Amino acid sequence: MIDDEKSGLRRRLRSTRRAIGPEQRLAAALAVDATLRDLGLPRPHTRISAYRAMDGEIDPSIVVHRARALGCDVHLPVVTNLRRRRMSFVPLTDAGEPAEPSAALAPRWLDLVLVPLVGFDERGNRLGMGVALYDRHFAFLRHRRAWRRPLLIGLAFDLQRVDRLPVAAHDVPLWGIVTERGFYRGGGR
Repeated sequence: MIDDEKSGLRRRLRSTRRAIGPEQRLAAALAVDATLRDLGLPRPHTRISAYRAMDGEIDPSIVVHRARALGCDVHLPVVTNLRRRRMSFVPLTDAGEPAEPSAALAPRWLDLVLVPLVGFDERGNRLGMGVALYDRHFAFLRHRRAWRRPLLIGLAFDLQRVDRLPVAAHDVPLWGIVTERGFYRGGGR
């Protein structure tokens, strides 16, 4: 039942997200970067992960550029085996490309992870693409009490917000979500 509900919602939200025009996309990316800057994120000389935007996602490249200027080590999530639901967080080279998978960093050593999403609710629940890659790689956060790293922050357009998402036992909540309209504090520790 949860999977069917998520699947229909995923189709609708992806279609809506794709309809956003280029000027709105750029304005949203600039607003997201400004909100993150106001939150003091990313902090200088930290390890962050950001994604390459696809399928209408908010483009984090402005944040990545600022992070590199702050001396941050930037990593990209790279799917290494989709069937087994595996991905690695590989450093971004000076040329802007992912380094070799052998240079990957374990998810627990990241400080900040900018997470793509299809939908979200104000409690920090995230609707992804349906493969659970982020949930699988950050499952350890569900069991932590004190260690607060990494912060998982979803980047989205405000039109991707829904009242309430169906939640499965394996879902990892986000620490927060940033849209062009501001910051939503999530349920992640």
